[in-house]
Amino acid sequence: MINFSSLRVACSNCNLREACLPTGLTLKEIERLEDLVTTRRRVKRGDALFRAGDRFENLYAVRLGFLKSTVMSSDGREQVTNFYMAGELIGLDGISSGVHSCDVVALEDTEVCVVPYDRLEEVATSMRSVGAHLLKRLSREVVRQHGVMLLLGSMHAEERLAAFLLSLSQRFEMRGYSRSEFVLRMTRAEIGSYLGLKLETVSRVLSRFSHDGLIEVNQKHVRIFNPEGLRAIVSGVPCDEAAGLSPAAAKTAAARKTARRKSAAS
Repeated sequence: MINFSSLRVACSNCNLREACLPTGLTLKEIERLEDLVTTRRRVKRGDALFRAGDRFENLYAVRLGFLKSTVMSSDGREQVTNFYMAGELIGLDGISSGVHSCDVVALEDTEVCVVPYDRLEEVATSMRSVGAHLLKRLSREVVRQHGVMLLLGSMHAEERLAAFLLSLSQRFEMRGYSRSEFVLRMTRAEIGSYLGLKLETVSRVLSRFSHDGLIEVNQKHVRIFNPEGLRAIVSGVPCDEAAGLSPAAAKTAAARKTARRKSAAS
């Protein structure tokens, strides 16, 4: 069950303002957006923000918490398609058809700001910066999907896990958190579903990364010791070789691997 809060949303005082709103807005424009976003919803861990087939009416900006989106295959298997954290926008999937195409479920107690889409369209027509910002969000989603296709289509298990950890690290850093130490809100099974790997493979690769000194894993707590080594793995450098390289050497090896791949593709 989703709890509703009628508290006024003060975008001007939110520490995620730069992630959610266009830059360079005047105080008057921010106040107009605050009139647009007047409701918050709290979603308890395990509850759904919306389900596939629900009517599309709102976009949701994550204020606190962590969520996953999933789709169901024809044979009943659940596939994780994305993870969302604070400052990110949810619900774009419903714009084209008017209904949502996936389930979005909270992985921990979560709070979102509700953005009525019909009112957002009205604001976007009079505030060009808002419309441009929404188009940028849509473009980022296309780029993300391209990255997922590359990850699933051409990367080995070690490369997929390394890319996933580096992506999380970057996203935490963008929100002012540590890029080298964070907690995984999702289970290993959910990571495996997202990356197209079995649970046993995810556990094995994380253990190997830990054994090789690239990371430290304590249940869901992760510390990254050698990000350049992880980047080298993403570029195709073998795991045992990347772990033994200094950060500078790992960066050089990754650059060489990338250059060879581009040369082979041309």
